[in-house]
Amino acid sequence: MISVKDALAALFALATPLPAENVPLIAAAGRVLARSVTAQRDQPPFAASAMDGYAVAGAAVSPGALFRVIGTSAAGHGFGASAKSGEAVRIFTGAPLPEGTDRVIIQEDVTRDGDEITLILTLDPDTHVRPQGADFAIGAAVFAPRILTPADIALLAAMNFSHVPVTRRPVVALIATGDELVYPGETPGRDQIIASNGYGLHALLTALGSKPRLLPIARDNRAALEQVFALTAGADLIVTSGGASVGDHDLVGAVAQGLGMQRAFYKIAMRPGKPLMAGRLNGVPMVGLPGNPVSAMVCATVFLAPMIRVMQGLPAAPAPRRMLPLVAPLDANGPREHYMRARVDANGVTAFDRQDSALLSVLAQANALIVRPPHDGAQPAGNHVAVIDLG
Repeated sequence: MISVKDALAALFALATPLPAENVPLIAAAGRVLARSVTAQRDQPPFAASAMDGYAVAGAAVSPGALFRVIGTSAAGHGFGASAKSGEAVRIFTGAPLPEGTDRVIIQEDVTRDGDEITLILTLDPDTHVRPQGADFAIGAAVFAPRILTPADIALLAAMNFSHVPVTRRPVVALIATGDELVYPGETPGRDQIIASNGYGLHALLTALGSKPRLLPIARDNRAALEQVFALTAGADLIVTSGGASVGDHDLVGAVAQGLGMQRAFYKIAMRPGKPLMAGRLNGVPMVGLPGNPVSAMVCATVFLAPMIRVMQGLPAAPAPRRMLPLVAPLDANGPREHYMRARVDANGVTAFDRQDSALLSVLAQANALIVRPPHDGAQPAGNHVAVIDLG
């Protein structure tokens, strides 16, 4: 068995960033920017008014000063001439300042009589001008790699990008294995159960920005496994669940190696998830997850999610952790790193009493995993422990 840290290092070595593709900006949210882009224009592209009021030359401003209004500047319809000292242009928020003006007197600070305005005695000292390029200037960069947020999309739109280069979504082939499995909606036989792993993994991988493909269930015989493996053509990552242990019906490793898989490791010193396998099959990274539903989902959080990030061009890093206080005490841990299903609330984090790797109902209630190091001693309430948040 190898450690979780060593397993992650091996998986990062298997995963390589995918090529970039240009996509419409409207479809880029949540994608990973593949190349840094720079603005080709200033924002705002001209000095603009931040308020409704009157644009004037600042040097002519004093309490009680008189100005003659010579025109109007509105957003999208600027005043096309210059203003001289003693002249004012009625201006609205977002409109360009006319030539010859550098200050906006807000409309509350004037009295108007026909085409003349008089400034009040207690003026707002602010110029109420947004300088050209105050938001961003030509050459300002949005740096890659980064997951594009809604705010990023708004910024890129303001920079006048209609398309952006993003890393191609990883295509993940999902294979559930086992004679005991039927898909949801089917009628199981007396000795069968419903296949849940593929659906949970599909949801998790979709949320990570990949494109999972749920393939037919592979039965526990070589011919069926080989047939389903043949359907993985075009995938960037192959993920199996079940059949990776050492029982008489656990054939995934043997069949994959028979098809040319170069194994990187098998078995990890963790719980749940000990019988994890990884390698490369015909040049494509392959990860064999345990069949127990909780084990599969925990391993996907700990291993698949960081792999997908690397394939999207993001830095190689473990799942983010934070330290939180225990609400209830924990017994000493055994020799394997333990990922305990837990619930975070305003008071801290509480591990569920039942940690069996087949209990999906407990996983569905959990919003975090407590990470216990090997041979970690008993932890009293109040002690801080490492926590991985679940989406």
